[in-house]
Amino acid sequence: MSSLLSHNKDRPHIRKSLSDSSPTSSAATTRSLRHERLSRLSSSGSSDVSNDSTTNPAESYFQRRENRLSARKKAVEETENNDYKKMYEKALSTNQRLKSKLETSKEELVLIQDQLQKVQKGRAGDCGSTVLEAEKKESWILKKRISDMEDQLEVKTELKMENQRLKDENGALIRVITKLSK
Repeated sequence: MSSLLSHNKDRPHIRKSLSDSSPTSSAATTRSLRHERLSRLSSSGSSDVSNDSTTNPAESYFQRRENRLSARKKAVEETENNDYKKMYEKALSTNQRLKSKLETSKEELVLIQDQLQKVQKGRAGDCGSTVLEAEKKESWILKKRISDMEDQLEVKTELKMENQRLKDENGALIRVITKLSK
């Protein structure tokens, strides 16, 4: 349509006054002008149409627009799926790392508790004041270390629960995305 307007703007319009033409020639001139306009419209309209002669320009525009929008939508869905996939993989690796730390901490805690019990049982017979002080100090250090490890275990269990919650949430998001993509 815009090519028609610009095409019409480029051509100067020649108007004839009534005195320049005779009454019989004005009807013929009007017919020839109409014929010329129709031929211009059909020639300019055919230049806008693509190779397919059955589609008009409006249909092809909307079809191209729809193709572009669907391509964009697919690209966005793929990036979102990849992002959730990356997040899921990251959560899995974090979970594995936390599980291994938890296991090592549990083993360390058991060893320290055994050492503490051995120290308390083995040193009960000694009566030396320096030995008692050293034992009390060592026992206090071990108890503090045990309490620190128990705190770490609590934090790790909280992290484990948080990780599981994130996994569940991730699964729910993936289900929503797949439903939306259908």
